[in-house]
Amino acid sequence: MTQFEADGFKVTFEDNAFADIVLVNTCGFILDAKEESIGTIMFYVDAKKRRKIKKLYVFGCLSARYRNELEQEIPEVDRFFGKFDFDEILNELGVQKRKDLLFDRTLTTPSHFAYLKIAEGCDRNCAFCSIPQFTGKHKSVPIEDLVVEARLLVQKGVKELLLISQEITYYGIDLYKERKLAELIERLSEIEGIEWIRLHYAYPANFPLDLLPVIRNNPKVCKYLDIPLQHISTPVLKNMRRNITEEQTRQLVQHIRAEVPGIALRTTMLVGHPGETNDEFEKLLDFVCEMKFDRLGVFPYSHEDDTFGYQSYADDISQEIKDERAAQVMEVQQTISEEIAATRIGQTLKVIVDRIEGEYFVGRTEFDSPEVDGEVLIKADNLQIGQFYHVKITGSDYFDLYGELS
Repeated sequence: MTQFEADGFKVTFEDNAFADIVLVNTCGFILDAKEESIGTIMFYVDAKKRRKIKKLYVFGCLSARYRNELEQEIPEVDRFFGKFDFDEILNELGVQKRKDLLFDRTLTTPSHFAYLKIAEGCDRNCAFCSIPQFTGKHKSVPIEDLVVEARLLVQKGVKELLLISQEITYYGIDLYKERKLAELIERLSEIEGIEWIRLHYAYPANFPLDLLPVIRNNPKVCKYLDIPLQHISTPVLKNMRRNITEEQTRQLVQHIRAEVPGIALRTTMLVGHPGETNDEFEKLLDFVCEMKFDRLGVFPYSHEDDTFGYQSYADDISQEIKDERAAQVMEVQQTISEEIAATRIGQTLKVIVDRIEGEYFVGRTEFDSPEVDGEVLIKADNLQIGQFYHVKITGSDYFDLYGELS
């Protein structure tokens, strides 16, 4: 987007908007995401037929994974590109790439927070996951490049960095022959203007324990960790090729909580994986009840082609049962979330304000990531978007908190 703008294009980033040229970025991970991507493409195919737009291009993971099939099925698209074909897209539209803008970003988030992708690709081989098929092997971004990018983001007003990759704990192994996530965090925290650093998508097997003192002791690192566990049953974890057992998972969760008191753990569970029995699902439910994760999401298993699971297992659990199991997990988690939220009443928390919605200013604590976690609804006058405030929590519901300025 920055390269286009530097060449004189006016660029917008929003769904269902019309322009002379539309580029659709796609996801090819699971069925729901693929269907959403196809739906978006077809929306713009229809727009092109009605002459609302002139050119339609498609790129991203779905395009990389199924380019030949898509070219045959949707010939109305002017051209399909892969996930990393940015130079080809620029060439197609006659844009001369400017190297001085390589680390610059056009923000599509509110200006006070930004996602910082620290690596691309994944060396893990989970049975259910297709991501390595179209992202390739794990490839870290050099520390110095990330520091430059982060400094440029601060100049645009960013105060919160959300570190993401397919697997953040492997960061640095390919470049430095050892894990460097803790060092990267320390380097980023030295940047004046960054107030929060948040960590997403940590693989639990062989988790780098040296990361925990950084989360505990560095005041800029949110006491928050997104660590997708997927399941607790050892046989299911083995079928998933997660390289971890029930006992090791329990020990890891207990160790994280002991080393970083008060940390908010977000996790993801996968239900309906081939071979998951009723007893194994009940064990998962019991685990969720026992561990009381601060945040939890759940996915029904999707039988994705080109995965180990697709080639090795029969998709032997009906979609109806998968959906029922997912609903059961979320029903349990809703009660847990309500209980945890209620414990915040009376506390005064640091909150960053994201937006205005109706009669409330809406913000987040360090325990909440944008879009996926709970929010704080604040009754106040004239708060500034993107600023931090100390908010006394006065009420709660299943997922959100209510407060007033302290």
